[in-house]
Amino acid sequence: MSVRHALLALLSEGPKYGLQLRQEFEARTGEIWPLNVGQVYTTVARLDRDGLVASDDGEEPGPQKAYRITPEGGEELAAWLRTPPAAEAPPRDELVIKILVAARLPGVDVAQIIQAHRRHLVETMSRFTRLKQDAAEDDLGLLLVADAEIFRLEAFVRWLDSADARLRHHTPVAVPPAVPSTAANHTAASAAPARRGTGARAAR
Repeated sequence: MSVRHALLALLSEGPKYGLQLRQEFEARTGEIWPLNVGQVYTTVARLDRDGLVASDDGEEPGPQKAYRITPEGGEELAAWLRTPPAAEAPPRDELVIKILVAARLPGVDVAQIIQAHRRHLVETMSRFTRLKQDAAEDDLGLLLVADAEIFRLEAFVRWLDSADARLRHHTPVAVPPAVPSTAANHTAASAAPARRGTGARAAR
């Protein structure tokens, strides 16, 4: 999630103070992602440094310092909104890595691990569903965030089900042990005199 661009979006509505930015950010996102006020000031200071926002209230950031978006900030925001998120490689998801590791460890019941994570995901989905039911109809930010989380968790539940089925039908391919090169050389050397002896007897 880009806090930088979310703050630019809030400032595109008009000048705002740092504390106001934090409060509006949390309200717009359904208070799912709390934002530290120090992070707001740090992010806005960088935006100011990059010429994307400006302030007429002195040098030091603080609760009474108002910021406004600059034309360059508006262009940055518009470009970010139009640009799809980078998806060249799958993200390193911790759950996926756990299952990949567990599948290779001897003595580990992978099916049991999958079911434990599945139960946790289903319980989390239920919490977001109850959150939606208790939310006000006009709390658009909370409803959209809850929907996104439910769909994301549902996708992981489906992946766990698929992984469980795939692992149950997977038969590891036995790989014969490699013969060390020293042993191979020793075998070849011991066979050579025998071949020479056989040739000599044939000559006699």
